[in-house]
Parts: sequence; structure tokens; C-alpha cells
Amino acid sequence: MIDLYTWSTPNGRKVSIALEEMGLPYKVNPVELKAGVQKSAWFQAINLNGRIPAIVDRDEDDFSIFESGAILIYLAEKSGLLLPGEKKARSVVLQWLMWQMGGLGPMHGQANVFVRYFPEKIPSVIARYQGETMRLLRVMDTRLADQAYLAGAYSIADIACWPWVMQHDWAGLDISEMVHLRRWMAEIGARPAVQRGAAVPVAQASPDVETGKLIVTR
Repeated sequence: MIDLYTWSTPNGRKVSIALEEMGLPYKVNPVELKAGVQKSAWFQAINLNGRIPAIVDRDEDDFSIFESGAILIYLAEKSGLLLPGEKKARSVVLQWLMWQMGGLGPMHGQANVFVRYFPEKIPSVIARYQGETMRLLRVMDTRLADQAYLAGAYSIADIACWPWVMQHDWAGLDISEMVHLRRWMAEIGARPAVQRGAAVPVAQASPDVETGKLIVTR
């Protein structure tokens, strides 16, 4: 059994989607970010960095893993799914996964912050992060012109990218001309496991900040 500590963010959705796609049993522990649950002592005992998502594998002596990319690799290796064993094919998946972790996620995240949340609207900063995110999305669109998925076959690389691409409008980005990206986005979004995983946590509730006792079972 996997204990999943998450909230409704792109990084959180990566892991719940992967768990659904892989058919691994898991329990959802909602970590309400606005309430500061991620800073509580009980959660930082699981993830010292104080960020979601994190998992605890109860079948492996309560082994805990943080960082969404590392979690995706761990789950793929545990399940034997969505990460090829062949050396070159595996490398292609990991290249696109690292690309998301180092580029698309951080740039898109900053675009979200400065467009939606930062108290001061700074046009040059907004333009910088929107521009770089659009460049990265065009890289995806070009790649997907002759590939069904980022690494050829559906993989954890697609799962890592999809929740971010789905938030393009939240960052004020227009992808209407990126036909290959939009085709990919729609195809992945139609997958039943993706739809289930994207809805996690179903109950927008959180554990007690001090004890973390609330658990929603799926």
C-alpha cells in the first residue's frame, strides 16, 4: 500500500495519475497548502523539504520518497510500467522527465505566480516567464508533430507534463496554434485513469495540522 500526501496542484496530480495508471493501491492524505499543513512537524518527518507530493511505501518498511519526478521513477520501477527497461528507450523517457522537472514545471510555475498570485504586477517579469514557458510548449509541440507521445510510447514523461500543460490558460498562455500539443493534451485527458488521478484529492479537506490523522481511502 502506498500512502500519498498530496494536494490539487500539477505536481500532486502527477503522482495520483501515475498511481491510477499503474493500478497500485494507495491511500490519499490531503495536505492543504493554504493551511500550512506541509510545514507541520509530522509532514516534515516524511518530507524534510516540506513540499507535496510525497509518498510512503508501506510494503517497503515505510520507505518515504519526495520530489515528484523521483516518485514517478520509483513507482514505474515498482510496477514495471510506463518506463522501458531497454537502455535507449529508458533514457528518452528520463530525458523528457528531467526536461519537465528542470524547465516546464519551474517556468510555468513562476508564470502562474506572477500572473495570478504576486501582489505586484511586474510586466517584465510576467513577460519573461510567459515567454520561456511558451518556448518550452513549442518544443513539446514540435516533438509531438511526429511522435504520439513525448518518448514515443505513453510514459511517466507524459504524466509529468500533462498537469502543467493543462494549466496553460491559468498562466495567460494561448496554445491555440499548437495543434500537436492540443491533440496530445486531449488524448491524455480522455484516459479514464488520468481523469481519476486528476480529481485527487476528492475531498478538499486536510489532516489535522498537528497529528495528520485524516486519511481518505481510495
